[in-house]
Amino acid sequence: MAVFQEVVSLSTRGAGTHEITREVGRMVAESGVQAGTVTVFCQHTSCSLVIMENADPTARRDLERWMDRLVPENDPDFHHTLEGPDDMPSHIKMALTRTSEVVPITAGRMALGTWQGLFLWEHRAAPHTRRLIVTVQGE
Repeated sequence: MAVFQEVVSLSTRGAGTHEITREVGRMVAESGVQAGTVTVFCQHTSCSLVIMENADPTARRDLERWMDRLVPENDPDFHHTLEGPDDMPSHIKMALTRTSEVVPITAGRMALGTWQGLFLWEHRAAPHTRRLIVTVQGE
């Protein structure tokens, strides 16, 4: 079984979903793996990864707004606010979603559904540089 790994730095524009499907797909293609898995792991506690609708951006925006209502800034019960009002909400949003995604590889490509895309979800308002570890394994 072959294993390929790459660390990717991604600059975000601030809060919101940032599609990484093509970048990860490129790494899968370059690996030469025909059948296996690709794992994407995010090394941060204030952003996350999601597989989400990639055809209509309003689906992602609705999800973002729903999560903002679920975990609002300036909650008087939050004590971890040293880095600003989005500090604790970003950690909770990350904990409610995922820090890694695993996608099957079939015929040398990610086996995502027709309307699925892979996204880094930045939970902080300010732009950040995020590190992702992408591991492709298989035959």
